[in-house]
Amino acid sequence: MPTTRALAASAVSAAAIAALGLAAPAALARDGMGANPSNIVVLPSVIARGGQLTVTVDGCPGGGSMTSPAFAQAALTPVTGANQTAKGTATVSANARPGAYDITVNCSGRTLTRPNAFTVIGGVRGGLGGSVGTGASPTDMAIGGGLVAAAVVGGGLFWMRRRAERRI
Repeated sequence: MPTTRALAASAVSAAAIAALGLAAPAALARDGMGANPSNIVVLPSVIARGGQLTVTVDGCPGGGSMTSPAFAQAALTPVTGANQTAKGTATVSANARPGAYDITVNCSGRTLTRPNAFTVIGGVRGGLGGSVGTGASPTDMAIGGGLVAAAVVGGGLFWMRRRAERRI
């Protein structure tokens, strides 16, 4: 039995040493030493060209920068509170092509890329209800002409009826 107790004691000691070894890096990361950027959040996740994105990054206590093919480099500024968060805004380029884009964050020389972080959608055609053609088509002209003719006939009948009522 003495060997069983010795094995149990050494297993407990090994578990305690392992727990201390794993807790030390977590304590350093919490104090800001060795913090790595993580958890990149982009809002909104779907945006039109020319729109403004808000990006939040945990583990970036001193701030940093963010880049994407859809916008120019933008700054991340520290936010007071838990998780050593940094936040920044960026404006999507007016000539960005529709599709999914990555964001790369640089905090104190450490980088993190979030693939497909947001999606740029194409713009809609504005004016005239989003119509594509210019001017009136022959069908439009026929419909309009028919409505005008119906109004003239209806107005003439109404006028003739009122005129006939005065004679009685």
